[in-house]
Amino acid sequence: MKDGEDDTGAALLRARFGAEQDFAPPEISPGLAAILDRRVTRRYRPEPVPEPLLRTLLAAAQSAPSKSDLQQYSIVVVQDAAKIAAVADWIGTMPWIKEAPVFLFFCGDIRRGRRLCDLRGLEHANDNVDTFLNATADAALAMAHLILAAEIAGLGTCPISYVRNHLERVAPMLALPRGVFPVAGLTLGWPAARNAPSPRLPQSVVVHRERYDDGGLEAALPAYDALRPPAKPRYPEVHGPRPEGCRWSENSARQLSVPERFGFRTWLRSRGMSLD
Repeated sequence: MKDGEDDTGAALLRARFGAEQDFAPPEISPGLAAILDRRVTRRYRPEPVPEPLLRTLLAAAQSAPSKSDLQQYSIVVVQDAAKIAAVADWIGTMPWIKEAPVFLFFCGDIRRGRRLCDLRGLEHANDNVDTFLNATADAALAMAHLILAAEIAGLGTCPISYVRNHLERVAPMLALPRGVFPVAGLTLGWPAARNAPSPRLPQSVVVHRERYDDGGLEAALPAYDALRPPAKPRYPEVHGPRPEGCRWSENSARQLSVPERFGFRTWLRSRGMSLD
């Protein structure tokens, strides 16, 4: 939180959901306040992230829970400005990535488990979709922990899933061996500006009690869409242009109606992951 901003629980929840909540939150600790106030950062100051702080944030990432303590993930730290610029140029729509002094690649890592089995004279018998999911979840949990630790430390981040659109470039640049695959990238640096908090769907839509029930989704969308400013319509070449923009629900539907990264499975299989 910046000086002068209301860091009470009620204010933070109001900013996160765009409305007063129907419960009184407890007293909010500074750490919890930083989590509730988390914002995406797309503008960075040129100062580097000190190495001791970066190492500590990486330790926070490694403090995340891991499936069966297998720790099936790896983090590739990129600080070479030319490499970061190359990633931005490959993506093409996020030039601000070049401002970030650190770019982290969170990867699922099945290779390490294979090597452990080899070292102990055992066969690795779990080269399947469940292992792929576990490694992906491990990487995602580690990234989430680093994001929150960075927020508490005053840094900013932005996850970049688009790195998976350029696997044929990312993998050689990072020297990723067979069995290691990118889950997402993450920019990291000192914020030059803070975006407003992104309003989230109401808990009545996302949180289910005792049983799944999404019967209230349609009724909740108009109010939620009104919280989100019109955005540049996705895939105008497929669904037609909308000069006035699109609200969240329509843009989400547009994105989900067009296949993305349909070559990902083929790439994974070519790298020794059967996904059976």
